[in-house]
Amino acid sequence: MKWKDQLLNLTAYQPGKTIDEVKKQFNLEKIVKLASNENPFGSSAKVKEALEKVDGSFALYPDGYATSLRFALADFLKVAPEQLVLGNGSDEIILMISRALLRPGLNTVMASHTFGQYKHNAIVDGAEAREIPLTSDGNHDLEAMLSAIDENTSVVWLCSPNNPTGTYITEEKLLNFLKAVPKDVLVVLDEAYYEYVVAEDYYDAIKLVNQFENLIVLRTFSKIYGLASMRVGYGIANKELVTTLEPIREPFNVNTLGQIATETALKDQEFVESCKQKNREGMELFYDFCKEHDLTYYPSQTNFILIDFKVDGNEVFQHFMENGYIVRSGVPLNFPTSVRITVGSKEQNEGLLKVMSQFLEEKKAAVL
Repeated sequence: MKWKDQLLNLTAYQPGKTIDEVKKQFNLEKIVKLASNENPFGSSAKVKEALEKVDGSFALYPDGYATSLRFALADFLKVAPEQLVLGNGSDEIILMISRALLRPGLNTVMASHTFGQYKHNAIVDGAEAREIPLTSDGNHDLEAMLSAIDENTSVVWLCSPNNPTGTYITEEKLLNFLKAVPKDVLVVLDEAYYEYVVAEDYYDAIKLVNQFENLIVLRTFSKIYGLASMRVGYGIANKELVTTLEPIREPFNVNTLGQIATETALKDQEFVESCKQKNREGMELFYDFCKEHDLTYYPSQTNFILIDFKVDGNEVFQHFMENGYIVRSGVPLNFPTSVRITVGSKEQNEGLLKVMSQFLEEKKAAVL
């Protein structure tokens, strides 16, 4: 086989353990999954109602233009329908951008501790991935990223709020950065956790899209809308950029049920606001716990928190899992002594905090 050389040492995405796997492995009746930043409150009840009305005609291909969803989304965002590109999750749009703009001889700039698919796709397409370390407080080092851009840079990736730190880029810093980036370099602003943000100095990405022709903003229905299984994400940019990117998109890439579910979910903003408020209340519980036990963490604008336990993150992950809670070890995320925890419901959070206390007490006793 004439495989691309870069594929030979590249591993596929490794999903975490399923709930059923953990139940069987540790003989547990109940498992709480707080590893993938899913919405613990599910999705809007209106989505289930809408899906129950589907007539069952699954033999037909979906609407390839996602017309109804596209126009509903455009109206909600106050943009033109032609400014939107729909994807099988925002992951597919990341892949599309990479396929369209990256190749051997070109490079792409990103943070060193951020969403792994940026680098993964760059490697597949043969481009150089230039990773810039985060600042000491877990933020993008925008000045260093600007310095890394040269005449062969094609794409810059900004994850705000960032995964896995939960930190964000302020409006002032982002605006200054965008003004300094060369016009022939695409800036991808990944806002998967946009709906969870409460920071007052967060920017309005839609206004920025209309101001900068080399900017595309990515969002998803997988997080606060609770529709991760439907795999629907979208990008917002100027019409010319979207028109050029569209030929990369696979035909019929957004399935019929996904289109129905997300359009319905978009209409229930009361559910979104409720989830946002409950998430912030849960986040404060973790903040208080970290302060009480002198644990380092990054203040988060997402539905997850990265906590440093000062021991092997896999050990923390294993202990939590054996006690019925699946979280994400920080080891594969380049934070080897941390774990990333999705904020759950009040009951889930309180249960995990008890397990966290137990773990810390055991570590303390082992030292004495």
